[in-house]
Amino acid sequence: MHQLFVYNSLSRTREEFQPIHEGKIGMYVCGPTVYSDVHLGNCRTFTSFDVIYRFLKYMGYKVRYVRNITDVGHLVGDADTGAEDKISRKARLDQLEPMEVVQRYANGFQEMMNIFNLLPPDIEPRATGHIIEQIEMIQSLLDRGYAYEKNGSVYFDTPKYISRDHEYGILSGRVVEELMQESRDDLKGQAEKNHSSDFALWIKAEPTHLMRWPSPWSVGFPGWHLECSAMSTKYLGTHFDIHGGGTDLKFPHHENEIAQNVGACGEAPANYWLHTNMLLLNGRKMSKSEDNSVTPQQLFTGDSKHFSKGFSPMVVRFFMLQAHYRSTLDLTDEALIAAEKGYKRLMEVLKTLETLQAENTGDLSDLDQEIVSLMDGVIDDMADDFNTPKALAKLFELTSKINALGGRQLDPKDLHKDTLMRLQTFFPSFIGEVLGLKDDSSDQDQQLVGGLMELIIELRKNAREHKDWGTADKIRDTLTALSIQLKDGKDGTSWAKS
Repeated sequence: MHQLFVYNSLSRTREEFQPIHEGKIGMYVCGPTVYSDVHLGNCRTFTSFDVIYRFLKYMGYKVRYVRNITDVGHLVGDADTGAEDKISRKARLDQLEPMEVVQRYANGFQEMMNIFNLLPPDIEPRATGHIIEQIEMIQSLLDRGYAYEKNGSVYFDTPKYISRDHEYGILSGRVVEELMQESRDDLKGQAEKNHSSDFALWIKAEPTHLMRWPSPWSVGFPGWHLECSAMSTKYLGTHFDIHGGGTDLKFPHHENEIAQNVGACGEAPANYWLHTNMLLLNGRKMSKSEDNSVTPQQLFTGDSKHFSKGFSPMVVRFFMLQAHYRSTLDLTDEALIAAEKGYKRLMEVLKTLETLQAENTGDLSDLDQEIVSLMDGVIDDMADDFNTPKALAKLFELTSKINALGGRQLDPKDLHKDTLMRLQTFFPSFIGEVLGLKDDSSDQDQQLVGGLMELIIELRKNAREHKDWGTADKIRDTLTALSIQLKDGKDGTSWAKS
C-alpha cells in the first residue's frame, strides 16, 4: 500500500497519515444548512471530499463517512446572538413549516449531489434528530465547569477553558484578545455573556421562534457549533481520524467544535483537519449583490451572462479536479471550455484502450516501464494529500501513450501482455472509481431531445393560438408516428414516449 500523506490544518504541516485503527478510517465532514438551493462553492467542497472518500476506499481502507445536514441552530450572519435561525427565517418569509423548508432544500441538495456523481455518505444525520445528544453534551460541559447558564441560555466559558491550559484558537490562529476587539456590542445578548468570545450552546427561544424544544434550562434550540460535536461523537466516537469542511468553517465553527469536545469529552475530536478552499467566479468571490454569481443549473444550461454556453455536470466536476482542493479555483468561461476538451479526451481514450491488444510475453520494454511508472505515479500523487491536478497530468501522459498505440505511432508489439492488462484495468477504474467521472454523452443526448421537444411544443402552441390547425395537427401526427405522445393539461403540454 502506498503511504498516505495529508496536510493537517491543525498542525499547518504535511503529515504522514496514521489511522487510529489499522485499516479503518472515521471521517466527519460538515454538511449543508438546508435553507436555500445548494451553491457551487458547496458543490466544490463536497466533490473534493467525495474524491478523498473514494481514494481512501480505493486504497483499501474501510471508511465510515459521516456528513451532517444542519436543519436548526445556524443563525443569520453565523453569529450566535441577536440573529434569527436561517431555516426559521425562511419558513416565516415563505409561510411554511420549518420542516417543509428543510425537506425541499435537502431533496434539492441530494439531487445535485447525484448530478455531480457523488457517493452518498455512510451516515447523514440531521441536527433536529439529535437534540437529546446535544442536551446531554451541554450538561456534561456544565458539570465539568466549561459552561454557564444565563436567563435560560447556556454559553461556553472560553476564559475558563483557557485557564485550564487549553488553547482556544489552536486551529484558526485567532486569539481571545482579538475577539474582544471584534465584539459587536449592538448584538442582542452580547451583554448576557461573561466574555465576548463565549459562544452559545443553547439559546432560549423568543415566543415567535418557530423551532423550539424543552430543555433543563428553557424552551429553546441548540447552537450551531454544538450539533457537529454531538453527532460526530455519536457516530465516530470521542476521537476519530479526519474532520473536514470548507476553509470558511475554521473559525468560529471548527474552533468551537474542538473546544466543546475537549471540554465535554476530555480530548480533541480529530487527528487530522482538512479544509477546502474557495471557488471564485472570474477572479472574484461569488456575490449576488455584486452580480457575480452563477447557480449550478445556470452553468448546465448556459443561462448566464458569464458563460458562452452550458457545460455538463461531468465537465464541471472534471474542472474542479484540475485544482488542488486546498487551492482557490477560478471559474471562467475559458477554463470550462478547456476542461470540456480535456474531459472528452479522457472519455474517448477509454474506447481506444478497449481495442488494444498485446502479444509480447517476453522481457519488459522501455515502453512497459514508462507506463508502469506513470500508473504508480498517479497513485503516488493522490497519496500526497489527494493531489488531483498532478494525478490528472500523469493520466494525460498515459492518454498520449494509449492514443499512440492505437494509432500505431507506437508499436503494440513492444507492450507486454501483463502491462496492457494492468493498464486496461487501472485506467478506467481510477477515472470512474476515484475521480468519479463517467461518460455523460447519453445524458447530453437526453438534454438535446428535451430541448428540441420544448421547442416543438412551443411551435405547436403558437400555431394553435393563431388557429393554424394544419400545422398543429401535423406536429402532433408526426410525433405520434415517432411514438411520442403529447398530453395537454391545465399546466401546459407534456410529452412521453408511447
